[in-house]
Amino acid sequence: MTRTAIYPGTFDPITNGHADLIHRAAACFDRVIVAVAGSTAKNTRFILDERVGLAREVMRAVGNVEIRSFDGLLVEFARQQGAQVILRGLRAVSDFEYEFQLASMNRKLAPDIETMFLTPDEGYTFISSSLVREIAALGGDIGGFVHPAVEAALRKKAG
Repeated sequence: MTRTAIYPGTFDPITNGHADLIHRAAACFDRVIVAVAGSTAKNTRFILDERVGLAREVMRAVGNVEIRSFDGLLVEFARQQGAQVILRGLRAVSDFEYEFQLASMNRKLAPDIETMFLTPDEGYTFISSSLVREIAALGGDIGGFVHPAVEAALRKKAG
């Protein structure tokens, strides 16, 4: 049986923290699907195709990782992909309450799909996509937080 995990998010943009979690998951599962959310309440800097393209560029060397976009309920997408696990990242204790609520709702909607929490390397716990976007917009150095392709894309967006 192939063990498949889904790692969902907006990935606006994908950061080194995201990549760290994806690498960790790829070592634990046969197949990891990075599920880039299309419909989101968030005001994204990058359109869906850009977010998918950047994630593919960042993760292209990892053979058991697929990048896919999705709309609708995550648990339905997970079922369509044959995933048994939804992965969520926890950077700090402050993330836990929201993530626990999501995991509980997903369990209610799909009791056959487990949620697993992963923590990033300590060097990435402070990185968030929103902070990276803000630093880039203000002309700061984001090279240590994102892949060079993401840095170039953010610089281009910033003008």
